[in-house]
Amino acid sequence: MRLACRAFALKVAFMSISASGLPFDDVRALLRTMPGPDRHASHAVEDRDRDLTKPPGSLGRMEELAAWMAAWQGKARPSCDRPLVCVFAANHGVASQGVSAYPQAVTRQMLDNFAAGGAAINQICAAFDFGFKVFDLALDLPTDDFTRAAALDEKSAVATMAFGMEAISGGTDLLILGEMGIGNTTSAAAIYAALYGGGGASWAGRGTGVDDDAYARKVMAVDLALDLHRPHLKDPLEVLRRLGGREIAAICGAILAARLQRIPVILDGYVVTAAAAILHALDPSALDHCVAGHLSAEGAHREVLVRIGKVPLLALDMRLGEATGAALAAALVKAAVATHNGMATFEQAQVARG
Repeated sequence: MRLACRAFALKVAFMSISASGLPFDDVRALLRTMPGPDRHASHAVEDRDRDLTKPPGSLGRMEELAAWMAAWQGKARPSCDRPLVCVFAANHGVASQGVSAYPQAVTRQMLDNFAAGGAAINQICAAFDFGFKVFDLALDLPTDDFTRAAALDEKSAVATMAFGMEAISGGTDLLILGEMGIGNTTSAAAIYAALYGGGGASWAGRGTGVDDDAYARKVMAVDLALDLHRPHLKDPLEVLRRLGGREIAAICGAILAARLQRIPVILDGYVVTAAAAILHALDPSALDHCVAGHLSAEGAHREVLVRIGKVPLLALDMRLGEATGAALAAALVKAAVATHNGMATFEQAQVARG
């Protein structure tokens, strides 16, 4: 496991300012430049798969994963030599409404735990030799409470997306995304309600295990936010800045950067999927290079995955975050690539076809 921790710099220059000078327009411009899959590469994997020493289709989705990796890496022999887990951590102003079972100080304490190697995600990364980066997104400066104001202004939202885009600057051939942040399931629920309709009761769950009173406050916070920001919620980027958090904005940027650099992505659970849902609302093809790592125990996650067209690789009743579900799914992807590349063909093994 390779661990790196980085702190968020408040003054982040956006990667390429458009002629209009409007930050959200720059994001939309980047979406228009997204490359598509390399069909020649995926077809090469499918052709080789038919010659491998097994009945066609017998490895199920493992075969699909190998072709998916090839399509987005743009090579007939996909690789999974440098998988990278990126966990983005931030604090939310809405936590002041009593929507979480834990105080905001826990976010900082968990980052210290990551650095010391004591968290669940550390053990998973060590087990499978995954790289691991943790990003501190101004933990001492929570977003504004979105029941009273927009969580972020536009420049801050775009700067944080740009920071997320830089997260993969060291290189990787598979990006695994996770988050940490007290209050962020409330933010995710508000994003889903804004994108898909319904109130807080439709999307808010128990998160880290809140009691009935805190759950009621969580539902109320989502409903208050929807009422306050409703005139602006037709634009997914406005949804992001008004109801999101720095970790959600950074994950949006990381997903987009991975697409531009032809890097496949594994999404973690409820909160990471909220970032993905923003991009999907902007362009339904924006997540074609992503797979859902797992189905979270947070109840509304299943509905969201249906809406963005993703079938999770795992369903283990997990709700920890930290990219734990996505990292376990990455082990399957790594195995799928190794199996495809390492298996012998019928001719090589001198095995008769059926």
